[in-house]
Amino acid sequence: MSAEKRAQSPSSGGGKIEEHAKVDKEKPWRRLVRLFRYTRPYRARLVIAIVSLLVGAGLGLVYPWYFGELLGDAFAEQSTASLNKNTLILITTFGIGSVFVFIRHYLMSWLGERVVADLRLEVHRHLLRMTQRYFHDNRTGELLSRQSDDATRLQSVIGQDLSLALRNILTLIGGVTMLLVVSPKLTGTVLLVVPPLVIAANLWGRIIRKLARQAQDQLAQASGQLQEGLSAVDTVQSFTREDHEAGNYGQGIERAFKLFVKQIRARSWFMSVSSFLAFGAVAGIFWLGGHMVIDGRIAPDELGKFFMYTLAVAGAVGSLAGVVGSYNQALGATARLFEILDSEPEIQDAPDAIALAEPRGEIGFEGVTFAYGDRDLEVIRDFDLRIAPGQVCALVGSSGSGKTTVGRLLLRFWDPQQGRVTFDGHDLRELELASLRGAMAEVSQDPVLFSGSIRDNVRYGRLDASDEEIEAAAQAANADGFVREFPDGYDTIIGERGVKLSGGQRQRLAIARAILRDPKVLLLDEATSALDSESEHLVQAALERLQEGRTTLVIAHRLSTIRDADRIVVLDHGAIVESGTHAELMGRGGAYSRLVARQAALEPDRAAS
Repeated sequence: MSAEKRAQSPSSGGGKIEEHAKVDKEKPWRRLVRLFRYTRPYRARLVIAIVSLLVGAGLGLVYPWYFGELLGDAFAEQSTASLNKNTLILITTFGIGSVFVFIRHYLMSWLGERVVADLRLEVHRHLLRMTQRYFHDNRTGELLSRQSDDATRLQSVIGQDLSLALRNILTLIGGVTMLLVVSPKLTGTVLLVVPPLVIAANLWGRIIRKLARQAQDQLAQASGQLQEGLSAVDTVQSFTREDHEAGNYGQGIERAFKLFVKQIRARSWFMSVSSFLAFGAVAGIFWLGGHMVIDGRIAPDELGKFFMYTLAVAGAVGSLAGVVGSYNQALGATARLFEILDSEPEIQDAPDAIALAEPRGEIGFEGVTFAYGDRDLEVIRDFDLRIAPGQVCALVGSSGSGKTTVGRLLLRFWDPQQGRVTFDGHDLRELELASLRGAMAEVSQDPVLFSGSIRDNVRYGRLDASDEEIEAAAQAANADGFVREFPDGYDTIIGERGVKLSGGQRQRLAIARAILRDPKVLLLDEATSALDSESEHLVQAALERLQEGRTTLVIAHRLSTIRDADRIVVLDHGAIVESGTHAELMGRGGAYSRLVARQAALEPDRAAS
């Protein structure tokens, strides 16, 4: 698709998880097959585990036979030698079986943990590729719940339930076969219990799947509330809303708890009814078999074997009932995870995307019109702007005029509905995202730092940077001085989002990170608007040093910081109303001079003259 056609096409994908209906309609067994595709890289372990399972299940069918022989030795033949021989065979078989049980259990549990770890990593990588619209429409806490809680529920399916299901299915088939060998008449009685169990499993399975999905959705919503409250705990505490947030979270947890209880009740009824049918059949077989022995129609040792195989079949049916309940619960979790993986990122590389070999930093906006997907109002309208390499261009305007949106479009967090944004003459949609964003660095008014050390946060700009390069970047950002005042220096842990640092210190570390990245284009989004005078002076000096030789787009709030910009562009409701240098715009007495005068009245000590 050409850049022009792409520019005209509406945004598609990336919003509220769009595959919900698609995944829900997908056949349950297809989701299960898709889940087990994650075992492909470890097929050797899976094969060994299945072979061990087959051997173990086969040996499991030997036990009832020799138990029957022991009963015959003790009560019919009363042969001590035969009793000793069969006991030794049985114990040896138990010993061999236990080895294969260990192999099967270890390998299947390993596979369960490995697949869940791989799935979590894939979901995380996929989420990192998703675009701004996706995270606007889906709360972070809910996504985290899916990645952690739902993935955990799948571990038992692969690690335990699969082997249990296969073992019990083999036991069921083998047991019924042996029952037919011993007594076809009694076997017919055993099989009477199967149709009711199949019907019950189908009906209860649907109920359990629906309840499991509802419960997990509600838990994810509660997790979203928890994450929001904790991430804004300072606001919660300053407004004394601790009880309010705890109450909201508690209500969500209670709703989830009630749904889980409904699910537990459905599973409990299912297991109860299936167990009653299975073991009721056993009791009936004991009664009928006893009469057959009395009438001489079956030998006592054959009845003993039949009883043992009946118990094995009944145990397999009962265990399968539990596995079916767990399987239905896991299907809800797989649907929620696959919804994430099936959501395509709205912004991604074109098949023929090109890499920027030697970026120069020329930026262009050509007839750009843009509106956020959930709004009808156009934030940017017929926007035309060209910034030459090395030029400093400042965007000013009242709140909501579209300044920050211009920066978002330049980083290609969004695509315009009309027009195009260019970098070195290339439409951004023709460039590899990593190449485009690798040529830029952003310093915002609220920079995001991570909970590691100062050194790690600065190194985030370029991961292969040496300690000397990190310290040099910090010096250029006027950060080295305060860093060395800490007892641990560059190894100081700064807490989540840099909570242990002041606003000015966080800004200077963000500037050091940008310096280390050495970008061709620098995006400054009101980088000094929230600082005191002393911090602003230090940060501004660092920013001036950072801008040298780079194309810079400044989204300005304090107009005093942009007087020396090569060009100042005034925005009003997404359109350019004025453009020029500070002196030119002041001389015109238009929108820019009114903004300066208004700010001078509000902040006389900071106003531009």
